[in-house]
Amino acid sequence: MARMLPADLRRAEAEAVEAIAAALASQAKGFWTAEFRFEGLRILPVSLRLLAALLPAHAGARLVFPDAGAAALAKRDAAEQAGSITELSGIKRLQQADGGSDGLLVLVAPTPADYEDVEAVCAQHRGSVVLLNGKLEDAAVGIGTVARERRKGFLATWQSAYALIPTGEGALRRAYPLDWQLYRRDPDGYRFVKDFELKPDAEQMADALEGEGGGVARGLKAVDRLIEGLQN
Repeated sequence: MARMLPADLRRAEAEAVEAIAAALASQAKGFWTAEFRFEGLRILPVSLRLLAALLPAHAGARLVFPDAGAAALAKRDAAEQAGSITELSGIKRLQQADGGSDGLLVLVAPTPADYEDVEAVCAQHRGSVVLLNGKLEDAAVGIGTVARERRKGFLATWQSAYALIPTGEGALRRAYPLDWQLYRRDPDGYRFVKDFELKPDAEQMADALEGEGGGVARGLKAVDRLIEGLQN
């Protein structure tokens, strides 16, 4: 894969399909994430196109929405795929009746409010699961015991298959099996900066973008802010 960001959403989706396919082929069962973190992105059409792209190789794949209303909208927009679209409660009923579920599940944009249902569904599922633009970790939970248990437990089992995430000064991309790639936004476009084996945090990205002495520069800015605070 070239060290160049996809030019538009459709190319990013095609890149994601390849990465997800490679991730799914790497193990019989796995929990994978796919992220398109763009402001104002309509995830419904993206999820329907992803389902259509995955169905040829995964005939039993299901697109799973957090609630019946979202699932109904998806069925309306893609009537030919309606049999492959459901909601979390529908999967839970299927699992209760059959003692589990098989095939590929693509969970679309669940929120922290859906955490327990998602965890329960995944525990009873015998195939792979792709979490599309999910946000299961509740920032309001903070640093308490519950948050620590979630991070060490269920949340820690997810691996990134694809990610395209704008940052303040550039963008972060991961396309399995490649490493995470950081890009800097310049006046004439995005330029590759550095590979990371693991997803970098804000400090690691800032250091890479600022180059040598980046940490020192941030330290001096912090000192300046402290002095300003003391003077006010």
